[in-house]
Amino acid sequence: MTAIDRQRLSKNQLLGLYRQMHLIREFERECERQYTRGHIKGFLHVYSGEEAIAVGAISTLEPQDYVVTHYRDHGHALARGVSSKDIMAELFGKATGCSKGRGGSMHLFDASKNFMGGYAIVGGQLPVATGLALASQYRGENRIALCFMGDGALNEGEFHEAMNLAAIWKLPVIFFCENNLYGMGAPASTTLIMHQEIYRMAAAYGIPGAEVDGNDVLAVRELMLEVVQRVRGGQGPYFIEAKTYRLRGHSIADPANYRPPEEVSYWQSRDPVPRFKEWLLAEGQASQAEIDQVGASVEQEIVAAAQFAESSPFPQPQDLHKWVYEEGQA
Repeated sequence: MTAIDRQRLSKNQLLGLYRQMHLIREFERECERQYTRGHIKGFLHVYSGEEAIAVGAISTLEPQDYVVTHYRDHGHALARGVSSKDIMAELFGKATGCSKGRGGSMHLFDASKNFMGGYAIVGGQLPVATGLALASQYRGENRIALCFMGDGALNEGEFHEAMNLAAIWKLPVIFFCENNLYGMGAPASTTLIMHQEIYRMAAAYGIPGAEVDGNDVLAVRELMLEVVQRVRGGQGPYFIEAKTYRLRGHSIADPANYRPPEEVSYWQSRDPVPRFKEWLLAEGQASQAEIDQVGASVEQEIVAAAQFAESSPFPQPQDLHKWVYEEGQA
C-alpha cells in the first residue's frame, strides 16, 4: 500500500475513502440478499472486489466532470455520490429510483452528479464518453470525462472508434480499463493478444497508458491525480489499466466454476477493503473504534436504503411514456 498520498490526505479523508469502499461492499451484499428475496429482478452484476478503483479514481474528479461506465455500475454511482436510497430503489424498479424505475441495475443515471449512466451493451459507453469530451472541448468547459470499461470491451469496434477519435482531436477523456481477467466467463488470455499488458494497446492510437494495482485505493488515486491534471491541461486522452478481480461470478446467477480455486484464493488475499483497513490501522491513520464506527454508520445507511426501496411505489402505468424523448413535427 503506497504512503505517498498521505501527504495530500488527512486522517478524515482517508477514513472517508475507507467508508466509501466499505459502503460499496455492504451495498452489494444487501443487493444479493434482496435478489434472493425477489425484490431485484433480471441480472445482477455486483462490484465486490473492485471497490478501490471506483473510489480511488472518482475521488480525484471535480463536480463538473463526467463519469460514464458499464453495467457493473453500482460502485461507480456510490463513489460519485449518488444516494444509496435512490440506487436501491432503482434496483427494485421503483418510481423513486435514480432512473425513475426505468433503468434497473445496469442503467443507473444521475445528471445532477454528472453520472451519465451505466450501459448494458458492452463497449457502448465509449462513444458516449468521447462525445461528452468533445462537447466539453467545443464549449471550452473545464470538464473531463472518465470512462470505465471492462477488459471484454476491448474486443468491440467502439473501442477502436472512440480511442482513434479521441486521439485525433486530443479530447479530455480518460479511458479506464478494469481488467478483472474475465469477459463474462472467457479468460482475457484467450480473447486478447495483449492480455498481459493491456495498457500498451493505447500506444497504437498515440495515447499514453499506464498500469496500476486496482486493489490499492491509494495507488489508483495517486496515478489518477497525475492523469487528471494532464488531461485537464489539454494534453489529450489517457488510458489506464487497473489489475483487479471480481470476487463473485459475472452475475449472481454465475457460480464461476471456470475459475481455478488457487486463483480465487490468491485474489481473495488481496481483497481491497480489508487490505485498506489493515493499512489504516498499521499506519495509525485509524483506530479500531473508528473503523467500527464506520461499519455501524454504513450498516444504518444500508438498512435505510433497503427500507426506502421496499416502501417506495412502483411507476404508474399512465406514466409509461413520461420522460420519453419525442422529436417535434415540423
